[in-house]
Amino acid sequence: MDAALVAAVAHVATTAAYAGFQATVRVLVYPQMAAVPVPAFAGYEASHTRRVSLVVGPLFAALGASTVALLVVPGVPRTAGLAAALLLAGLLAVTAFGAVPQHSRLGAGFDPAAYRRLLRWDGVRLALALAALAVAAVTVGAVG
Repeated sequence: MDAALVAAVAHVATTAAYAGFQATVRVLVYPQMAAVPVPAFAGYEASHTRRVSLVVGPLFAALGASTVALLVVPGVPRTAGLAAALLLAGLLAVTAFGAVPQHSRLGAGFDPAAYRRLLRWDGVRLALALAALAVAAVTVGAVG
């Protein structure tokens, strides 16, 4: 297998892993937050943040590495690497400037407005993750 195909397959694998994670959070984890009793919510949010970081940190690192590979490995279409990089930058920006501030507000206790904003930001993250997966799949076809 040539280096371009290895890079593309690695990227589709990391992108699929992240998209699956993001879909699980959006469809399963976040909706359950509203069912946590208000007196227990701050502790729940602290536990959620600590535990989810153990998963999302390595996923973002893997996405970063596979995106860099698309940009530097010969034979990968330049547009594919650039599209992957832009989508990753979007995911990181939406996480840092959209979701993380809402989690910070929720860390003090359940806030319905912050929760609604978190769901909206997370919908954007899911859309970006699915777009990144589509780009990754097209990239495999382009180099395969």
